[in-house]
Parts: sequence; structure tokens; C-alpha cells
Amino acid sequence: MQFTFKTQPYEHQQEVFDASWNSRAWALFLEMGTGKTKVTIDTIAKLYCDGEIDTAVVIAPKGVYGNWVHKEIPQHLPDRIPVSVVQWQPNLTQTFKAELLALANDQEHLKILVMNVESFSTKKGVDVAKWFVKRNRNCLVAVDESTSIKNRTAKRTKNIVALGKEAKYKRILTGSPITKNPMDLYAQCAFLGTDLLGFDSYYAFQGRYAVITQRKFGNRSFQDITGYRNLDELNVKLNDFSSRVLKEDCLDLPEKIYTQRNVALTKEQERAYKQMQDMALAMLEKGELATTQSVLTQIMRLQEICCGHLKTDDGEIQALDSNRMSELLDVISEMDGKVIVWASWVYDIEQIEKELSKVYGPRSVRTFYGATPADERDEIVAQFQDPDSDLRFFVANPRTGGYGLTLTAATNMIYYNNQYDLEIRLQSEDRAHRIGQTRHVLYVDLVSPDTVDEKIIKALRDKIDIAQEVLGEETKKWLI
Repeated sequence: MQFTFKTQPYEHQQEVFDASWNSRAWALFLEMGTGKTKVTIDTIAKLYCDGEIDTAVVIAPKGVYGNWVHKEIPQHLPDRIPVSVVQWQPNLTQTFKAELLALANDQEHLKILVMNVESFSTKKGVDVAKWFVKRNRNCLVAVDESTSIKNRTAKRTKNIVALGKEAKYKRILTGSPITKNPMDLYAQCAFLGTDLLGFDSYYAFQGRYAVITQRKFGNRSFQDITGYRNLDELNVKLNDFSSRVLKEDCLDLPEKIYTQRNVALTKEQERAYKQMQDMALAMLEKGELATTQSVLTQIMRLQEICCGHLKTDDGEIQALDSNRMSELLDVISEMDGKVIVWASWVYDIEQIEKELSKVYGPRSVRTFYGATPADERDEIVAQFQDPDSDLRFFVANPRTGGYGLTLTAATNMIYYNNQYDLEIRLQSEDRAHRIGQTRHVLYVDLVSPDTVDEKIIKALRDKIDIAQEVLGEETKKWLI
């Protein structure tokens, strides 16, 4: 019987699905925006309908795992399949324990437990996952953004690899399986099964594909990787249990591809956000938010907190504990090629430049905002457009860099935050998507759930001019 999808797959997604759905272990090396999540959900649905599995455990980074619960599963899982989904909560409350027990014992639904990868660094996360899978052997375990387990010595990697041994089906998902060197592949593939690559130890794998040089430092001698070999052979092996899809190969995809990464607020941010929110509501009650600009100012102050900083009364910038920068780096690690990062505040632009320089080198990043000297701007753009230059990251304020520039060297665009101005959003999108662009462009929005972030991105997606919506009866809705 032919399987009926809820959302019709693109041609390349159908090909990946056909090649992989009935394989016990498979690597979905699909570039961000090409549908690796959809293919995985379609696979879970098909295996459930065929009676092969009744349970799935999805392991994903903090910024992604909530998307599986609230967006991806509802969007792609066929409505005819009865499903029960539970999202991991680090606080093992009695209510959450009851939800887990009910899920584990459920015989009438497809059971899906969604956990964040970070929980596998904790005993309680490991214990829950192990208990759940052992009670539900007909299980598929999927690791989203699998480069998070590339470090073979990390506690979470060892725990997730061990969990994989209990699963009937296994999947890894990532756009860029190699972030630094081919050795990144070993732990990811070990989760699927060491037999797939033909090596039951990392050192045997390393010995085959790395060039090892013996070095001396004083009286000490150590081994250093100085190059790589037999990579054609490695690629042949990978082809037996993986699918590779790049945006540029997907002629069936829309020209613009949009996705969202959720960034949870820290406790410090939550406190600051609530205080700012209460203050804004008090001002509203007193009639002090009587103009569009005054309301927009309060909205942007709330958004500053979402980004991880707050301007004090004396004009100083107070940094807040935040997950946004680490999420940005996680997103970039999944991307190939040049990247534009839009950020509204100077503080964020400078911090992003600092972090990208640290990770990728100072020659990899340039900034473009009000303080950028006029005589350097053309040179920065030319350097970014040069395919042979080391400049990979263009970090800019969309008010400054969002107009008039041609930045078609990039096929990836990240919005560290969004401004309320619809025109600025549309103009900034078109810096990469314009005449001269021959590839699909991916747009990634970093969004903190249940904050003004969500309201802004929804309005922008609906092509709403926010400035026309915030006064009158709508004002309070924007602040709560």
C-alpha cells in the first residue's frame, strides 16, 4: 500500500525517503532548509503504519527540540496517526513523571519523547531515556544536529551512543557532518553502529584516514594529526548508509527558504523581561505610552533583553546571561559557505564579531554598521563577494547594510533579532536574493518563545507593518 504523506515531499525529499525509510541505521546529511526533519517524521510515520515501531525518541539541541514538539510534528505527521508527544523537562516534577509514565505505558498511540541533547550530560536525563527505551524496544532514536555528539570523549556522546544500542532504528541528522575534520564523523557514525564504517575503535578509524606524525616537545613525545588520506574510500563507505543534499542541488525548492531556531530565556533574562514588561504596562495604565514611537521603544527594550543585554538608566550596557550567542554558533556550524548575520544593536554586532573571530579566525569576519568608515565599506563588500577571500561572515545592522548592497556571495542569512520595520526586513532579505544569485537562500530567525520576538516574527511573516498595529486596543497585546 502506498504511503500517504501529510505534506507532499519535494522530489529530493522523496528520493531520500525512498532510499532510507526501511534502513535500520541512516545518516541524513541534508543541508539546513532542505527537509531533514520532515524526512525523519515521514520515516517515523511510515514505520509506525507498517507495525515496525511504536515509539520514537528525538534528541536535539535546546534551540531546536521545542520546534519538533510545537511545529514540525504537528505539521508533518499524518492526522490519521494517533500520537502522544512529551517534551523533556529538566525538573522531574510529579506532573512530568506522571506524563512520562503514561507515555511509556500507552498502547494506543505513537509515542514520541523529545529530549534536548544537553540532558544527556546529566544522570537524570540519561536514566529517563534509558528507562523509556528499554520499556519500548520497538523504537526509533534520532539525533538532530548530530555534530553535537562529534566529540567521542564527551559524556553526552558516550551516553547517546550507548542509548542507540537499545534502539531498533537509528537516525542522525545534520547539514554539515564535518565541522573541522573527517575525524568528526566517527562518533556520529558510531551511534548508528560501528559496523557501518568497519571500525570498532576510534584509533583504528584514525589510523586508516588520518596522517599521524610523531612529535617531540622537550622530553615528551606525542602524536599529531597532520593530514588525511583514503577519503575517497571513506566517502564510498558513507554512501552506503547516508543521503547528502545541498540547497544548490534542489531545483524543486522555493528560492527563499525560511526556518526558525528557538532560544530559551535564561532565569536572569526572565526576571529582567518581567520587570521591563511590568514597567511598560504601568506606563500604559498611566497613559504614558500615547505615541507609536513610545510603544515601539518599549517593544525594542524587551527585545534587547531577549538578545542578552539591557541599557541601564545611566546609559551603560548590562550584559545578561543568555543562550542566543551559543545558538548562533550552533546554527553556523550547520552551514556551508558565506553567511550574513543581521543584528540591531552595536553591542550585539561587536560581540558576534568577537565570538566568530575566536572560533573561525579574525580574517573570517567583518562588521558593517554606523561606525564603519565610509572609505572601508566598498572594500568590505568587495571582499565578501570575492569567492577566494577568507571573509566568510558579514555582520551588519540592517538599517546600514540592508539597503543598496549586493551580497549574493551568501546563501545563508541569520537574523540575530528582527526590527519592527517591515521594509527593513524585506530590503535586508533582498541583499542576497537578487539579480546575480543563482542558488537558494536560507533565512534563519533566532526567536525566544513566548516573548515579543514571536509577535514580531509573526507580523513580519504576515507582511504586517507593526508601526500601524501597536496603538489603541492592540497596545497591551504587544507588551504581554
